[in-house]
Amino acid sequence: MKKLGILLGLALLVAQAGSVSAKSLEDVLKEKGVITEEDYKEIQKSSQIKYKPGGGLNFATADGKFGISIGASYQVRYTFLDGDDVNKPATDPDYSKFELRRIKLLFNGHAYSPDLTYKMNINFANFNSGSTANNGPMEEVWLNYRLMNEVQFRLGQDKVQFGRQWITSSTAQQFVDASIVTSAFVPGYDTGAMIHGKIAGGIFNYNIAGYGGVGQNTWRSKTDNAFSARLTANPLGEVKYSESDVEYSKKPLVSIGADYFRDTLSNTAGTTGTLETNQLSFLKSSGGWYGVGKGTSKFTTGEKIDFNTCGADAVFKWLGFSATGEYFFAQAEGQTSGKKMRAQGFYAQAGYFVIPKTLELAYRYSYLDPDRDASRNLWTENAVGASWYVNSTHNLKVQADYTNIHKQAGLISTTAGTQPTDDNQVRFQVQMVF
Repeated sequence: MKKLGILLGLALLVAQAGSVSAKSLEDVLKEKGVITEEDYKEIQKSSQIKYKPGGGLNFATADGKFGISIGASYQVRYTFLDGDDVNKPATDPDYSKFELRRIKLLFNGHAYSPDLTYKMNINFANFNSGSTANNGPMEEVWLNYRLMNEVQFRLGQDKVQFGRQWITSSTAQQFVDASIVTSAFVPGYDTGAMIHGKIAGGIFNYNIAGYGGVGQNTWRSKTDNAFSARLTANPLGEVKYSESDVEYSKKPLVSIGADYFRDTLSNTAGTTGTLETNQLSFLKSSGGWYGVGKGTSKFTTGEKIDFNTCGADAVFKWLGFSATGEYFFAQAEGQTSGKKMRAQGFYAQAGYFVIPKTLELAYRYSYLDPDRDASRNLWTENAVGASWYVNSTHNLKVQADYTNIHKQAGLISTTAGTQPTDDNQVRFQVQMVF
């Protein structure tokens, strides 16, 4: 009868518990005096099915050896672009677009031991067969073994740990999407092996990894693999990979990071010098520094090209204010011709909660030079944004931003491209994570 009473109490308070979504039902019952401390401990011990807002539905075996969380995230977006009249209509058209930007099913948990964890993300938006910006729906798919906090091993497909904004989940970003600079330089997803860890409780974090080097859901059959390394320092305490200070940090938080990435790709197909078919997404995308700089024409068809990219980042958070910045430098060098192509870029952004944990305003400046040895080819963006955190977390969020996109004449592929262009972009996005 006692357990029956507890279950009835749970049912009666479901509606009330929904308004305090950060707490479990048993927490609410305990606070309201419906159950005793002993009842609370009994429920905690016996309950094998729980829900955590933003963390999905959690299932676990009684012995704790196996557990899985199943969740999802939605990003539904509208974009309006007013292109500059200089290059209309062929190369710079206006558009009004609705899209399912990211629709993900999220699995993570542990098996046989809490130290052996796994993750699998499936992005249904990538099923679009007409898209060239991705290589299928599987994104993060890995196994991780924790020997100790300082030494962990990961095997599988993951985000290459390069660039703070790239590592940060798209659901935890300050603007509707990442900066053009991040999109240009980060390597994307790849399959490989990594050793990583947290030292001194997260004051220092490190990642050292080797990858196939040909990107998402593709497997390399050559010996030219990729290598990456990242080191971060958090002198005032660990800083989450979340751009906004929605937690309203009571003390100042600072994080400083540095990255390195190296890969070798073959300049193989056709007279235009396009890269091998299975290449990293940032190199083949229209926003990538190598593609924007039109660097393929510099190198001999068929030669191998070595890519080296470095990055540095810094973060500050305190009482609802946050500031983030990253700088990237990249170089491509032909092994046969010895020719080089260099690029650099940075972004800086800041935000502040004008209504604590609810309404944030933000500004971002982005600068991309995809070919430092070419003239009139800079790409800059000025963006302002607003985010409404419906339940004071990233889990339910409405965002809007406006961006002025300035491109110099060297980036414009048109007979009218002797003048720079200024495009104006407006985006709205609704996000839900559960």
